[in-house]
Amino acid sequence: MDQQRTVAAAPSSSRSYQFHPARAAIIDLFNLYLGRGNRQKPDEPILRDPPNKSQKRVHAPVRDLPPRNDQFTVDFDKLHTQFNDPDQLRAITESVLISMVLQCSNHAPRAEFLLFALRTLSRIGYVNWDTFIPSLLSSISSAEASLSQASSAAAAATTSSQSLVVPSGNEPGSVTALTKSLDVSENVQQRVRAINSVRQLSCKIILIGIEFNLKPVTHSEIFQSMMSWLVNWDRSEESAGKTTWRRSEKPLSSESWLRSCLEVIWLLVDVEKKSRIPFYELLRSGLQFIENVPDDEGLFALVMEIHRRRDSMAVHMLMLDQHLHCPTFGTHRVSSQPTANVSAEAVAHLRYSPITYPSVLGEPLSGEDLAMSVPQGSLDWERAVRCIRHAIRTTPSPEWWKRVLVVAPCYRPSAQAGPIPGAVFTSEMICEAIIDRIVELLKLTNSDANCWQEWLVFSDIFFFLIKSGCTDFVDFIDKLVLRLNGADNHILRTNHVTWLLAQIIRVELVMNALNSDPKKVETTRKVLSFHREDRTDPNNPQSVLLDFVSSCQNLRIWSLSAATRAYLNNEQLLKGKQIDEWWRSKGERMMDYMNLDDRSIGMFWVVSYTMAQPACETVIKWLSSAGVAELPGTPPNERLMVMQEVSPLPMSLLSGFSMNLCLKLALQMEEALFVSQVVPSLAMVETYTRLLLISPHSMFRSHFSRNASLLSKQGVTLLVLEILNYRLLPLYRYQGKSKSLMYDVTKIMSTLKVKRSDHRTFRLAENLCMNLILSLRDFFSVRRDGKGPTDFTETLSRITIMTLAITIKTRGIADAEHLLYLHTMLEQLLSTSQHTWSEKTLRHFPSILRDALMGRVDKRGQSIQAWQQAETTVLNQCTQLLSPAAEPAYVMTYLSHSFPQHRQYLCAGACLLMQGNPDKINSANLARVLREVSPDEVTANIYTFVDVLLHNVHVDLQRGHGLEEILNKNDANFSFFFWTHEMLPLDIFLLALIDRDDDPHALIIAKRILERPELLQRINAFCVNRGNPEHWLCTQVFKRNELLKALGSHLSWKDNKYPTFFDDIAARLLPVIPLVVYRLIENNAMDTADKILTAYSNFLAYHPLRFTFVRDILAYFYGHLPGQLVVKILRVLGLSKIPFSESFPQYITHTGAATCPPLDYFANLLLNLVNNVIPPLSSSSNCSSRSGSMADILNTSARPPHGKTPGASQPGPANASEGQKAFYQIQDPGTYTQLVLETAVIEILSLPVPASQIVSSLVQIIVSIQSTLIQSGSGFHGAANGVGQGSALPTSPSGGSTDSMGASRSGCMNTASFVSRSGYTCQQLSCLLIQACGLLLAQLPPEFHTQLYMEASRVIRETWWLNDGKRSQGEVDSAVGYALMDPTWAAQDNTSTAIGNVVALLHAFFSNLPQEWLDGTHLIIKNLRPVTSVAMLRVAFRIMGPLLPRLANTHALFNKTLALLLSTMVDVFGKNSQTPVEASQIADLIDFLHNVVHYEGQGGAVQSSSKPKPDTLALLGRAADSLRPDVQHLLSHLRTDPNSSIYAAAQQNTAKTNTS
Repeated sequence: MDQQRTVAAAPSSSRSYQFHPARAAIIDLFNLYLGRGNRQKPDEPILRDPPNKSQKRVHAPVRDLPPRNDQFTVDFDKLHTQFNDPDQLRAITESVLISMVLQCSNHAPRAEFLLFALRTLSRIGYVNWDTFIPSLLSSISSAEASLSQASSAAAAATTSSQSLVVPSGNEPGSVTALTKSLDVSENVQQRVRAINSVRQLSCKIILIGIEFNLKPVTHSEIFQSMMSWLVNWDRSEESAGKTTWRRSEKPLSSESWLRSCLEVIWLLVDVEKKSRIPFYELLRSGLQFIENVPDDEGLFALVMEIHRRRDSMAVHMLMLDQHLHCPTFGTHRVSSQPTANVSAEAVAHLRYSPITYPSVLGEPLSGEDLAMSVPQGSLDWERAVRCIRHAIRTTPSPEWWKRVLVVAPCYRPSAQAGPIPGAVFTSEMICEAIIDRIVELLKLTNSDANCWQEWLVFSDIFFFLIKSGCTDFVDFIDKLVLRLNGADNHILRTNHVTWLLAQIIRVELVMNALNSDPKKVETTRKVLSFHREDRTDPNNPQSVLLDFVSSCQNLRIWSLSAATRAYLNNEQLLKGKQIDEWWRSKGERMMDYMNLDDRSIGMFWVVSYTMAQPACETVIKWLSSAGVAELPGTPPNERLMVMQEVSPLPMSLLSGFSMNLCLKLALQMEEALFVSQVVPSLAMVETYTRLLLISPHSMFRSHFSRNASLLSKQGVTLLVLEILNYRLLPLYRYQGKSKSLMYDVTKIMSTLKVKRSDHRTFRLAENLCMNLILSLRDFFSVRRDGKGPTDFTETLSRITIMTLAITIKTRGIADAEHLLYLHTMLEQLLSTSQHTWSEKTLRHFPSILRDALMGRVDKRGQSIQAWQQAETTVLNQCTQLLSPAAEPAYVMTYLSHSFPQHRQYLCAGACLLMQGNPDKINSANLARVLREVSPDEVTANIYTFVDVLLHNVHVDLQRGHGLEEILNKNDANFSFFFWTHEMLPLDIFLLALIDRDDDPHALIIAKRILERPELLQRINAFCVNRGNPEHWLCTQVFKRNELLKALGSHLSWKDNKYPTFFDDIAARLLPVIPLVVYRLIENNAMDTADKILTAYSNFLAYHPLRFTFVRDILAYFYGHLPGQLVVKILRVLGLSKIPFSESFPQYITHTGAATCPPLDYFANLLLNLVNNVIPPLSSSSNCSSRSGSMADILNTSARPPHGKTPGASQPGPANASEGQKAFYQIQDPGTYTQLVLETAVIEILSLPVPASQIVSSLVQIIVSIQSTLIQSGSGFHGAANGVGQGSALPTSPSGGSTDSMGASRSGCMNTASFVSRSGYTCQQLSCLLIQACGLLLAQLPPEFHTQLYMEASRVIRETWWLNDGKRSQGEVDSAVGYALMDPTWAAQDNTSTAIGNVVALLHAFFSNLPQEWLDGTHLIIKNLRPVTSVAMLRVAFRIMGPLLPRLANTHALFNKTLALLLSTMVDVFGKNSQTPVEASQIADLIDFLHNVVHYEGQGGAVQSSSKPKPDTLALLGRAADSLRPDVQHLLSHLRTDPNSSIYAAAQQNTAKTNTS
């Protein structure tokens, strides 16, 4: 609490009061009664040292006795009658009293008189305690500070005397002598006693003052001073003499003031009386952390009570099993701790805090300084390393790594020497995790498993981590040697470690360590020590590489430094000659790399490590070996040479290239692709993209930033856009660069859309943006800076709205700031758009988006009116332009003289003139006009064309024409526009058409277009020409499609000299078909959607994000899709390549009545998540919340590789998967964990049973999972009814599990093989299954969340002991304590409970839920109300309490959740309640409320300056009014009344200070 120190607010603070005549009179009066004779001289000491007995006996002066105390009142009355201003007299009196306290504190009789005088003067109104006490404390603080400064100066000068002045708190200009002239070495103890006596007397004065009605601000001042004295109690001795006293030498006088200080504190926090200060202030005071605790029983008791209350309070801030909550990297969203007060510009550069470290108050903390203080081997350390290990296995986005990595201190510039805020990992943690992964892979290799792919994936991220400098390379080598020579000395049998180090040996940091570092010789020797002879299979490429890699390493080290050559292996150096010999004999002449044998492949890999540049040149020669030829069809004056086609390099060959060669190849290929005047071959482009895909961490580069200067060349721009749109779109999404790429592309489009004739580049860029927007599955700004109107086209704006709807509905909004930005974003998107969405579309939109769009006015009627007004003019112009006899020259006349508002109806006018007969118009003139206008005008033509078309359908129907006749006529017109002359982009037309789905004919027309034979033929030709959808597997020679066939006449007209690579009119429809299916489902056209999916299923296999499409459409329309359509949607995936459960197909293809799968099905689903998604527990980690017995509690065995079922005695090392998939194999969704998790989501969403049955089954499994797993080994298979059910309430650990067995079961679960299939112990597996279930449920739509809340509430309500009114309060409290224990703790003693498991499930669920969806969590408490017992109240707080810190940056939702918890408290402790429980029994809940409102006020961890927000205090005050008086008393400071609340008073003072 940051209270402003109130010094004297009275007029006496003025310097003029020093000379007021009343001051001298008052001083004389006090001197008289203090027996001090004449007025004290200025240089007479204030803190007088007591003389020893001999001095007193010999030198005691003879003085008159002072008057009796009872005369003081009479004398003071006489004095005050001499002065007219009582306020001045009071202020002067207080000032004199303060000086007398400082001067006479060490004289007992005088001190007693001062206490008497204070009582007397306060009774007659001449002491205002609210000004006197703060001034007194301020003066004491100033005196002690000056004493310390003077002592330091005296000690430094080694003088024998000193003179010290102390400015009074009331008299800024006055000076008063503080100490006698004594030798520093002889005066230390006297000064300490002097300070102690002042504090002792001050405490006695405060105890008198507290009995009066002091203001909250004064209480706060007193409390802060007392805490400062206690926390720094031993520093008073240091400050007096600059020496630290040993405990045995501590002056005895400090004990008395310590006791008095404690008496003041207990009086302030005494809840039975006035509760002047909330006990919570002690919890955040830091008193419990004092290092040198004095030998005082009272202080020790206070510290212990603070610890007890703090621990009880902190529990409510932490989720159950919070130490198990760890990023799984199973979703695209990267979770981070909410950060308050961060500008929109800074969001892009924020660090992620994937985990946090709980403070002593339970708050989530982050920061490098905190991470560096985490002791190795502790629970927090293991959790951090567990997260990094999992990241190394699952290879999340490099963007994630960049946001969490810290550069090792040894590599940082001096300017960045300070700790990094937000960081949660250290270089030591990352080093340990890297070594752990190496050991895991070595063990897997020794088990004869084929894990070369795992090594390749790891080498990519290993290169990235080392190059990033996130770990000290020298330290890494030292620790790796220790590890492999220590407990794991038997596992290094191959050269894989040497191969890893050879990959990074050219990294600058590594070269410095081996070349210029002081420890270079020792480091080099250790690097060389990893060599092992490896001759397992001389003809296997990997074996060949591993056999020669030591030679490669030795050769490289030889070239680095002469100092280390003596330590090189001569045999390996000689073996290097074999590489040269092979290269000279075969390598240089080898061209047909498609027919290389295995040994030749291995030897070429070896060459890539020793002679990267020759190897690079050879590859380039291979790719250009077919020569160049002139591109056919180009004008003579624009001749263009194109590289002839060869086969691209296969992935199997590229995978073994050294990272150095890959980097060289990428640079040289970019030169050929983007700089050379020769058009590159498809093989060159394919090989280039494969290089980027095979090592996504090490090889990624942003193409717009790297090639910005080259993008001015038309051909380069087209090539880059094609590569991005058709090859690297998933890579950019994986890298987290989709948004920045979208901003770069829209910037290009903003200049092209108004530029005449530039249609090809614009439409390709627009199609790329469509794909990018549809790939985004988290919130985004429509501009890079978030400000101003968007550069999006009308089409992109509409697609963005649809993407927002899908994202919000299927994944939620992650951060509260995004909710605030949503309305601004919509205004930016729709500022230039008049489109409105149909009621059928809006019906499926999320409510927040639907409410924002419902109010838009449909202006289609106005646009039709505008058409009708312009129709005559338009048709006249079209007649002149498009008549068969029209001159070609009229085209330029039309373009220069027609108005844009008329030109936008050109296509509509042409359609009316055709009347189904295309021969009626001049197609050449129409095509030329559409080419010459800007892309923006073509888009406008399409949208007006659709509106006029649909309007004319209704007009023709009213005129008596048949619908079929009208549609046939339109088909002929469409054939003219799209198939015969290819004048308009079909993708934009289809999007415009389905956006008018409120017209009954729009979707009919769209269906007819999609079923046209011409289009289907085009689609089939595309599929045949493109080959395998997994383009990285293609090894045949590619055939380039002709430009006119690929893009049509409209797009290829101007840019016909630039050939296509992957672009095609059919490919432009890939983002459109899914949107068509969405619109058909919205309109209940299920049969049509089924037909479209059937017709385009092969085509959709080329969709770069088809897995995401299937997952999202099932979630978006959950509950609205017929089973047959669900199966058709699933077939888009290619079921054989997705890791579905074995029994899954039978449940979705079942023809009878829908039945819910058995519990076994769901349990296996969860087990799959535990084995593949949940971060594994290491051998040294602990699954317990108790940090004291790490290895003894749960001795973990690592889980098995994916797909393997280890035997009981072969737990096996944790691994990412058996035959781990590289990124290019799972580009959508991106990582294997995402694939497994999203596959489970797809399975759940596809089941033909309601969400309630699915959730009920999952909760059934979780409720008694521990007992089920433990007893399964003895033949127990889930029939848990009544087993272990006893009549005694669980009041001990052994009885704590009785309620967990009472959950009713509707089915059986065969768990006999669960434990062996997981590789975990029963206790571990049960806790991880809870985490997996929470993670899975958090990925499902809100319909499942509602069912979870209802089911969880039911389980809690039906717990028998919560409803047993015969039990004593003590028994119930004990039961609640055990019921709400962390499952990982409870599982050790078999004391798990249904409530504990359900709450742990809810917390695991909450931790994976986006902030927007947390609003629905209130349903749990609403279903539990009315809360009638303290036990249920504690359950409610335990469920919802940990959510409040996460909601600290969402003020509205925070207050809503807080109000809900307060309402449960009113249920139990309301004014009319009959709960026979004392308010003190919920002191921990009261402390929690204090802490959490301070946390929210700070926007983070509570600090000394934290204050609650005023409206939060108002909320608490309103709730408190409904509580019993004794509970109100505990919440008295959480109000807005400054006369009763120290927090409200502090805010009032702050406001006054800011105003002044």
